[in-house]
Amino acid sequence: MKASRLRWTVVPLLAAVLLPGCSGKTSLENYNRLKVGQSYDEVKLVLGDPARCDEALGVRSCTWGDEQRGINVAFVGGQVLLLSARNLK
Repeated sequence: MKASRLRWTVVPLLAAVLLPGCSGKTSLENYNRLKVGQSYDEVKLVLGDPARCDEALGVRSCTWGDEQRGINVAFVGGQVLLLSARNLK
């Protein structure tokens, strides 16, 4: 009985810690921490790894989140040039 009780205590705690890491970084608060001129590594420290990045003509466009809710950042020369967000809370 003790192991079962422990499982019902540990599982919700792990979910509470791990699940916000998946989408919790894509928030209005973190978007407001981003500034033009920051490096790609500085943005990754705030938002984590991007869902995807594309590069064309020297512009690296990265997306955090998905099509419904997320942050887009365009980098030129390794620095933020443009920022946009959609449906952040």
